[in-house]
Amino acid sequence: MTTSEQRTEHAAHAHHGPPSGAPAAAGAPHRRGPAKGVQSVKFSFFRLDHEARRLPEAERAALGETLTNLLDASTQAMLTRAYSTVGTRADADVVLWQVHDDLQVITDWHEALRRSPLGAWLEESYSYLSMTMRSQYNNDWHEGVEKRERLRLDGGVDKYLFVYPMAKTRPWYALSADERQRMMDEHIAIGHKYHSIKINTTYSYGLDDQEFVVAFEGDDPGEFLALVRELRESEASSYTLFDTPMFTCRRLGLGDVAPLLGLGAAAGSAE
Repeated sequence: MTTSEQRTEHAAHAHHGPPSGAPAAAGAPHRRGPAKGVQSVKFSFFRLDHEARRLPEAERAALGETLTNLLDASTQAMLTRAYSTVGTRADADVVLWQVHDDLQVITDWHEALRRSPLGAWLEESYSYLSMTMRSQYNNDWHEGVEKRERLRLDGGVDKYLFVYPMAKTRPWYALSADERQRMMDEHIAIGHKYHSIKINTTYSYGLDDQEFVVAFEGDDPGEFLALVRELRESEASSYTLFDTPMFTCRRLGLGDVAPLLGLGAAAGSAE
């Protein structure tokens, strides 16, 4: 992680307390999430126009410099993480995960991207907007998780990100709070078995087409595959309306984004 990335990670969590992991006492009361979200979260999937790679070297280098400057501005303004989908998706090349307390900071950056020379060459093939918010479900495996209102402290270091939009069916919301909690207890217990996988659930009610954006972080795609297969058998999963498209993304340093897209010199080429 670069110094600028470390700085934005620290700023994003400046008001956090340390995470805790001890199981909660049995019979703890169910918690209801607050009515208001806290941090705005944007997952942006970009694909570079193939014609951009056929531009003269000087023009490609200029676009690469523009992109690098934009990413540097993003790290100065907000938490920014980058991932590659090259080799895992045909419809996107790069993912940006941006987080800030003020949504306008995120939208201002995207406006700057559109106005830049790079804006004519970079297509945003998928976009998911959400917010962090305290969960309405009690978690007996990790005390304090349901109180967490901001992005988790220990993220952004794993090799892979697995992310997808999700919505529940209307019958799910017709169930009583106790019945939904019972099903979520099973769901949470399954996830607890996979200790190396971190989950980030953010909420999109009224903000975007999905109800949630679910982002898992881990180093082993095979372990995530096993987790999702087991979750498919849980009772709560029968109330899933959709959970696609799914994206497997590899973590990138922000300085590696332009070379990945073929804009500017590849890393190490000057040696």
